[in-house]
Amino acid sequence: MKQNDFAESMLKGRMAETLFEGLMKDSGNKVYRFGYEAITQNLVQLGESFDKYGEVSEKIRAIPDFIVIDKKGKPQFVEVKFRWEPNEPLYDQSVGILNRVAKYWNAPVVFMNCWEQPFFRVSVPPYFDKNKRLIYKPITSISEWSIEQKIYNKYENLIHKYLTPTLVPPKK
Repeated sequence: MKQNDFAESMLKGRMAETLFEGLMKDSGNKVYRFGYEAITQNLVQLGESFDKYGEVSEKIRAIPDFIVIDKKGKPQFVEVKFRWEPNEPLYDQSVGILNRVAKYWNAPVVFMNCWEQPFFRVSVPPYFDKNKRLIYKPITSISEWSIEQKIYNKYENLIHKYLTPTLVPPKK
């Protein structure tokens, strides 16, 4: 992957996380950033005493991005992923990550895309059907998160305004 593609993918991933976080908070849920990136700095301090190839390390790399606490106080781990299109094929690396998230955390994964509505979709373990295709449904179907349509539409409009135009190739 070229450096520019990597930077753009990272940016889109952070935007997806930020939009998810806002959607959850505006819906009355409490949201805490969790995830690998949030704890990596502390692990670096352990230096060589930390086995970066062991089972604990594998679990840490699979830590979901957020803890969402719904209005009833029930916590749930949630992973968030950006995809250009909802049906684009997954790379083997992405399948491996999702398998680890399911194995260690049993967390739902929210996929945000900017190609086809609904832009926010959620998958719960098992994430794949027998043909290894993602199984997902609209995020609004998760009743515990109490996402009102008006609030959801606000976030769909943000995606349409800021991310969908990136799909249009520049004029030459």
